Amino acid sequence: MEPASENKNKSFSEEVADKEKRKLKALQGKNNVWFGLGMMGLVGWSVVVPAVVGASIGLWLDKHHPQTISWTLTLLLSGIITGGIIAWNWVDKEDKEMHKNKNAKDE
Repeated sequence: MEPASENKNKSFSEEVADKEKRKLKALQGKNNVWFGLGMMGLVGWSVVVPAVVGASIGLWLDKHHPQTISWTLTLLLSGIITGGIIAWNWVDKEDKEMHKNKNAKDE
């Protein structure tokens, strides 16, 4: 009779494990929305801050050291490019980390 009870316990344990996995997956789905919104905000700030800093420095240079080129536009474009690179690297790093964690949880 013991083997039959072990079989029942094993199936019960597997059922509990399956329910736990489903609940954890559901909780992760709820966090993904907030994580996505936070990521959009972070990406936005990663681009805006270097662009504003570049434009501010460019305005100061145009006022104090005028040239034939516009320092404001040049440094604004440089800030946008720098911010884009920073944002791209951060998103790529988070994507790799997310896939690494997903693969580790699946195993």
